[in-house]
Amino acid sequence: MPHHLARWTGLAGSALLAVAAALGGALPHGDLRPTPLSIWQGPNGPLIILGWLVGTGLLAYAWWSLRDADLPVRWVLVTVALWLLPLLFTPPLGSRDVYAYACQGASYAGGINPYEQGVSALPCPWLDTMSYIWRDTPAPYGPLFVVLSGAVVSATGSLIGSIALFRLLAVAGVALTAAAVPVLARRCGVPAGRALWLALASPLVAVHLVSGAHNDAIMVGLLVAGLAVVASRPGRPGPLLTGGVLLGLSAAIKVTALVVVPFAALAAIVGGYSVRALIRHGGWVVGGAVGVMVAVTVAAGLDFGWISGLEQGNLVIAWTSPSTAVGQTVGYLGLPFGWHGDALPVTRAIGMAVLAVLLVGLWWRARTREPLPYAGLALAATVALAPLFHPWYWTWPLTVLAATTPRVRWAVLVALVSSFLVLADGTGLPRYTKTVGAPLMTLLVIVVVVRLVRSARAARRPVAVE
Repeated sequence: MPHHLARWTGLAGSALLAVAAALGGALPHGDLRPTPLSIWQGPNGPLIILGWLVGTGLLAYAWWSLRDADLPVRWVLVTVALWLLPLLFTPPLGSRDVYAYACQGASYAGGINPYEQGVSALPCPWLDTMSYIWRDTPAPYGPLFVVLSGAVVSATGSLIGSIALFRLLAVAGVALTAAAVPVLARRCGVPAGRALWLALASPLVAVHLVSGAHNDAIMVGLLVAGLAVVASRPGRPGPLLTGGVLLGLSAAIKVTALVVVPFAALAAIVGGYSVRALIRHGGWVVGGAVGVMVAVTVAAGLDFGWISGLEQGNLVIAWTSPSTAVGQTVGYLGLPFGWHGDALPVTRAIGMAVLAVLLVGLWWRARTREPLPYAGLALAATVALAPLFHPWYWTWPLTVLAATTPRVRWAVLVALVSSFLVLADGTGLPRYTKTVGAPLMTLLVIVVVVRLVRSARAARRPVAVE
């Protein structure tokens, strides 16, 4: 597709999504337990679903069509800005999380530790906007985001004002990403325009990071900025400490950002890997990240209760998480034989164990190579093997991989499919497709494992010399 046609095709898709958001997005007092059928039968139901489907399709097609193009940086930034513009002034799309942010901010501003009590303890003045499942659970976010949420609510005093400020924070995160991605791309020899296109023009960014105002936008922006500072000034203590601080701030939004810190420590080394060089250069990065995490936690008057908050993700059961899908499939296969057990704890534990092994293996392999692509792979493994997968989580690895490696089509494909998993009002389609989705995801897991095993065997096979 020609560049100019892709730009206007995507803008048309964004405009249709804005219409869908206005008619039936994640409205403050919408149905908290909708189904695809109830949406279809409700007011403007067919128009909402059609606008969401066609809008997402146009946006996704425009993005996908230029996935391999070497695009001018200015053209990419202008196009992304045009696509985001219609979604800045509509109700949230694809999730009600921004209402949870507001309630957790109200709790913190009211003197309640959101790691110890749910938002119903105050109660939040906007409690009826939140999904029931999250009203009595601790906040899973880092201390910096809790402080930011409290500041947002204190500054605005209203739900609409809070949503607007959260969305502005998301836009700031996207802007920070736009500034940092070219720096990583230059170090790794990736065309900057292509990297920015893949990282920012994805439907996941427009729908979930900006319209949905997810805090992942700030997390990713700080994470990529931290990597960029480290990558551009290896061996220099001041910049390395600054990069570590930025990574620590990212982790203080969502703790999963800490996954990239060991790889950033490798990227800080000048002159080849050694334990001495790792301590001398990488120590600044690690010290900055850990130090700022502790400092923000203490300054906020909080503790490390977000660790227990992370466990609340286990309450959501969706086949989009491979380890969850395998557990669901085992349960389905056991039913004809009279077995009614729950395999999820076992398969999810196996997934986390595999993740731990993979992270160590990726770091070990990255010692003698460019470590930044391995940071992206580590994030991809973290998202894929966690017990819970939300589409916007995939922006973490996609952003880093887009800036650090030319072989990213598989990650782009995951983002493309993920864009269609959640309806305009936040209704997750995996919840209603589990009997089909779980076995298909399990089959995909088997195929991937078999291919990885074959590739490993082929790599170990000695090469015949004639």
